[in-house]
Amino acid sequence: MKTSFFLLFLLGWSAEAMAQKPTRLDSIKVVPIDTVYWKRSAQAGINLNQGSFSSNWKGGGVNSIALGAFFNAKSDYMQRRFNWTSEVQLQYGIVKNQNQDSRKNVDRIFLDTKVGHRLSPVWLAFGNLNFLSQFATGYRYEQLPGGGERNVLISNFFAPAYLTESVGLEYKPTTYFNLQFGLGTIRQTFVTDDAITIGEPSRYGVAPGKNVRNEFAFQLIANFDRNLMENLNLKARYQLFANYATLNAIDHRLDLSLTAKVNKYVNVNLTGIVLYDKDQDNAIQYSQGLAIGFLYSF
Repeated sequence: MKTSFFLLFLLGWSAEAMAQKPTRLDSIKVVPIDTVYWKRSAQAGINLNQGSFSSNWKGGGVNSIALGAFFNAKSDYMQRRFNWTSEVQLQYGIVKNQNQDSRKNVDRIFLDTKVGHRLSPVWLAFGNLNFLSQFATGYRYEQLPGGGERNVLISNFFAPAYLTESVGLEYKPTTYFNLQFGLGTIRQTFVTDDAITIGEPSRYGVAPGKNVRNEFAFQLIANFDRNLMENLNLKARYQLFANYATLNAIDHRLDLSLTAKVNKYVNVNLTGIVLYDKDQDNAIQYSQGLAIGFLYSF
C-alpha cells in the first residue's frame, strides 16, 4: 500500500514537471528558456523655444528663437554571467537672437559601450569604451571697444574629442543605479584643429605642435536612471577622472536630465551640466537648458 502510494506521488510530480516550460540556469535565478535577453529603446525629437516682445515692452528682452534636435538609443543584453550595454546620445541646437547671427546652444556626441562578466549578483568585471566630442565649431564672443563683437574659435569637431578605454569593477545592486570603478583607465584627448591654438592657448591639455595627449588614470562613474513618477524620469551621470601622474588636478563632470512626458509625443526637458577640468578652465563651468518639444519613442 505504501509502495503504491509512493509510485502514484512520483507519477504526479513527473507529470507536473513535464507541463512546465524547460528552464535554463541564469547567473542570478532560473529563467525560462525562451527569455528575451535583449532590451532596446530609442528616442528622437525636436525642441523649439521662442520669445518675442513688442517694441514698447518695458520689461526688457530680445526676440529669439531656438531649435534643437536629439537622438538617444540604448541596448542592453544579458545572459547568464555576460552583460553588454551600449548607448548613443546625439544632440545639436541653435539659437537666433535679434540683431545677432545664429549660434549653437547645445552640441554633443556621446558613444558608450561596456562588456561585463558577472562575478556575483551585484558585482561585475567590465571593459568599457567611451567617445565624447561635438559636431560643429564653437566660439567665444568678445565685445570690441568700438562696438560690435568678434568670434574667437575655441572648439571644433575632434577638437577636443575624448576616447576613453577602461577596465575595472562595477557595482550594480539595482537596474537603475550602478557604480563603475575604472582601476585601469586610458584616455586620449584629441585636438586636430591647429587654429584652436589662437583661441584656446591651453588646447585642452594637448601640448603645442601635437594632436593627441595620453593619460593613465583612475575613473569613477555613477549612473542613475529611474522614473520618479509615472511620467517623470530623472537621469544622472557623475564622472571622476584622476590622472595618476597629477592627482592634484582631478576632473569632475555631472550631467542631469529631468524629463516630463505631457503625452505620447510631447515632453518637457530640463538639463544641466556641471564641469570642473583644469585643462579647460580653473573655474567651474556649468550649462542649463529648458525645452518643450516633440518626442518619438521606438
